[in-house]
Amino acid sequence: MSVARPRVLVVDDSAFARTVLSRLLRASNKIDVVATARDGNDALERIAALDPDVVTLDLTMPEVDGIAVLRALQGRSRPRVIVVSISTIDTEIGAEALMLGAVDLVSKPTALANDRLNEIGDELIAKVIAAASGYAMRVSSPTAPSPPIDRVDHAAALVMIGTSTGGPQALTRLMAGLPARLSAPVAIVLHIPVGYTASLAQRLDKLSPLEVLEAKDGLELRPGRAVLARGGMHLRVERVGAQLIARLAATPLRQFTPSVDELFTTGAAAVGSGALGVVLTGMGDDGLAGARMIAKAGGSLLTETAASCVVYGMPRCVQEAGLGATEVALDAMAQEIAKRA
Repeated sequence: MSVARPRVLVVDDSAFARTVLSRLLRASNKIDVVATARDGNDALERIAALDPDVVTLDLTMPEVDGIAVLRALQGRSRPRVIVVSISTIDTEIGAEALMLGAVDLVSKPTALANDRLNEIGDELIAKVIAAASGYAMRVSSPTAPSPPIDRVDHAAALVMIGTSTGGPQALTRLMAGLPARLSAPVAIVLHIPVGYTASLAQRLDKLSPLEVLEAKDGLELRPGRAVLARGGMHLRVERVGAQLIARLAATPLRQFTPSVDELFTTGAAAVGSGALGVVLTGMGDDGLAGARMIAKAGGSLLTETAASCVVYGMPRCVQEAGLGATEVALDAMAQEIAKRA
């Protein structure tokens, strides 16, 4: 289910950007742009008056910027916020925005050049529709989650986490709850534009008992360490003797780079039944093929429940595949991972 026609507020201090983004969204014939706003104060007033489903938010604005808007919206279930930002300028504050609750991020070219408009439009339309779909999901009646398993036959040797839309905030909550004594390394794939993963890893490192690093080729995956895939590069796992090593690769070409499927598939090959795959909120089906490989290797799977997902897409695909995955609410996920690792 999804909101029939998401109602969107476009926020940008550039009149040209407001016009272009509004036109692109309206041209989809699937989205209603209810208003635009020129700065943070204007945005907060229009959010209060119009109650939009989704806000596209520029970050660098005079007086009240995008970060201040996100802080003002914290604790509210709506609107969902998608950052539309120039990555070369806004990398640090973009990572902060994701930690503050923005559900996704779209990088725009410096001048919104005409030859990039269609590309931006397709991505933004898909993310707006995905973000809005979460409202209907939360008021539906999702399948009751399977009860957590009280004991496991053997401890996981590698924890692999895959997520997309809504992932930064989910990872913020999950990583803060994982114990430093975790006996397995953690590898994470998040769908995010190039340039943001280093800042995001640093922020996760500050709040997590684990050491959180951006992936580098040859980096050892070891207990007490979590490795976040670099934007634009697949994170793969290789066994070298008794060690697990991170390998980065730009190929094979997939819909998403980094790909959850690449991580899950190579991790299952490296540790077999010691693989634990965790699928959190996100649109699409990335991770499904890799989850099949984990199940085939005798590993185990956890998926986030519909009730706690921003977008119940990736977890739903794994559940509907009948792979024996256990559904766990986000707030209980860290405890469940710790029980198994």
